[in-house]
Amino acid sequence: MNSRLMAAAIVAASVLAAPVAQAEQFINVLTGGTSGVYYPLGVAIGKIYGEKISGVKTQVQATKASVENLVLLQQGRGEIAFTLGDSLKAAWEGDTEAGFKTKLDKLRTIGAIYPNYIQIVATAESGIKTLADLKGKSLSVGAPKSGTELNSRAILAAAGMSYKDLGKVEYLPFAESVDLMKNRQLNATLQSAGLGVASLKDLSTSSEITVVAVPKETVDKIGSPFVSVIIPANTYTGQDKDVPTAAVVNYLVTSSAVSDDLAYQMTKLVYESLPELANAHAAGKEIKLEAAATGSPVPLHPGAIRYYKEKGLIK
Repeated sequence: MNSRLMAAAIVAASVLAAPVAQAEQFINVLTGGTSGVYYPLGVAIGKIYGEKISGVKTQVQATKASVENLVLLQQGRGEIAFTLGDSLKAAWEGDTEAGFKTKLDKLRTIGAIYPNYIQIVATAESGIKTLADLKGKSLSVGAPKSGTELNSRAILAAAGMSYKDLGKVEYLPFAESVDLMKNRQLNATLQSAGLGVASLKDLSTSSEITVVAVPKETVDKIGSPFVSVIIPANTYTGQDKDVPTAAVVNYLVTSSAVSDDLAYQMTKLVYESLPELANAHAAGKEIKLEAAATGSPVPLHPGAIRYYKEKGLIK
């Protein structure tokens, strides 16, 4: 019996003396559809984190974008996510019409990134040239209750219309919308994304298109967080003139459950890896450190605040 007790004591002592392995941290990057802008930028961010944060394993998840991303963050099913500013505001306020059953109080902002341009593109043969021309036509407004779909509602309302005025409403992601347009089964698509989104580039190279203007007076009716911007000529094949439209700032958001140290590293690596993000997608070129700490309807994460104080952006 004594020998057994001694052996057990030796085993216990060896376990206590063994070095404790550092728990591996996990970062799930919540993005959007694979044909949008969030996904390639998310892949780049996941790669940067995996290479530069010690003991971290990363995963990049394709989602229905803004609204779903924010719900997943609140549920603890992601560590960093892309979202549109208007969706973020709605989540923080618990806007049920926008798809949020309750206020998502665990959300914390990492920083502002690039603006999403509201890009309404119609097939040339549809005859759609203005917002009013959408009446009676078929329009894809984005995945149900996605950030794009919320933008669609806002733009149509400002133009004095609703979904009831359309001939048919399709709730589809970007790539699926373009496929229907190529097959002459859909007249137009509204896509809220960075300039040069892959789906619209693909469409413009295979079909004759019209980029539909959203006039400044229409944008002004919506107000903040929408601003009036220009889609520069030749952004897409066959678009030979500047086109006015609306834009909404995107944000990277995390959760209050993420540690201050990890949030600090995630923030620092985004804004100190801007060349890599620009290489991943043209929208990355529009991310500016100077604007990172501004405008969010949700509080900044303490880890992000620490980084911005170091850079002199917050006193």
